[in-house]
Amino acid sequence: MSISPCRVLSVLATVALTGALVSCGDDGSSRGNSDGGHSSPPSGTIELDGATVVPDVPRDEVADGFVERFVYPVREGTPDPTQNWADFYLPDGEHDEDTVPLVVFIHGGAWHGGAPGSRHIAADLASRGLAVLNVEYRDVSEGGGWPQTFTDVADALDYIPSIDERHPEITIDDETVVGHSAGAQLAAWAGTRGDLETGTLGADPKFTPNRVVSLSGPLDLVWAAEHGDDNIVKAMKGTPAELPQRYDSIDPIQNINRHIPVVAVHGTADTLVPPANSQHYVDAVTRDGGNAKLVMLRDEDHTSFLKNSSRHYSQVLEIIHRVTTLSHEELGNRLDGGTTELAEEKAR
Repeated sequence: MSISPCRVLSVLATVALTGALVSCGDDGSSRGNSDGGHSSPPSGTIELDGATVVPDVPRDEVADGFVERFVYPVREGTPDPTQNWADFYLPDGEHDEDTVPLVVFIHGGAWHGGAPGSRHIAADLASRGLAVLNVEYRDVSEGGGWPQTFTDVADALDYIPSIDERHPEITIDDETVVGHSAGAQLAAWAGTRGDLETGTLGADPKFTPNRVVSLSGPLDLVWAAEHGDDNIVKAMKGTPAELPQRYDSIDPIQNINRHIPVVAVHGTADTLVPPANSQHYVDAVTRDGGNAKLVMLRDEDHTSFLKNSSRHYSQVLEIIHRVTTLSHEELGNRLDGGTTELAEEKAR
């Protein structure tokens, strides 16, 4: 599909990232946060193009803008309806074909969190005019880890063309994938699946996002594992020294596509995934001739800026919105490989 003209929005006359990507105001879209955790099993389903649509989703698992839940097909075996699902959100109102940009959101939680905990983010992005697919996957403790967690995310993304047939108002040709923590590693990997050789885990994608926003992401996976992140070793089922090829295949810093713009957002007080991890990745993308930027959020930790009580929460939503809606040329002009530190939310 062609890119809709409405994707190219006017931009404030500034070259600073804080003006181009973080021009925020209070639009009243914030909703309550929730804990993570997996969904309860569906009470019934409707078959749709290899997947199922769950007709009765508990209201406490979704938020404003929710349209429907898909239990997506998986490449091997039968999907687990409590984990292999994705919730689809749309802005209010009627929309013409190919006019609503899509954001794919992949939750974190050390590869064993839960997508329901991201529902307020999906709702707030939908209130800003974006479609959102909030993806759940099998986690480390329940049949996931290597390779299932990774193939689940690939399978969820590969179902997006079928969602587009059901909801033609969305665009799927130049979209954004956003991930938090472990989900950021999955998001960055998802953006480079088109570069993988046939036969490699996740290769031959049916859908590939072309823009990435990483939130507190371990984008230098080997470095993180070698500096004490046992969650990575557990998810990968071994250390980088024991399984070098496995790490090579999914480590974002070892699989850079310089044509995909990346914004890495990190809290200065993050001790779980140090900000240096994002800095390594942004530096590597820049050295490779790509477009990337590190946005540091002063005094925020690993998860605090995703709570709507955070003074940076609206800024993070606006970063995602701008990355999604700017043209590639405009976005590339603003991602200069540098670092911007945001002390507090700016007034309109």
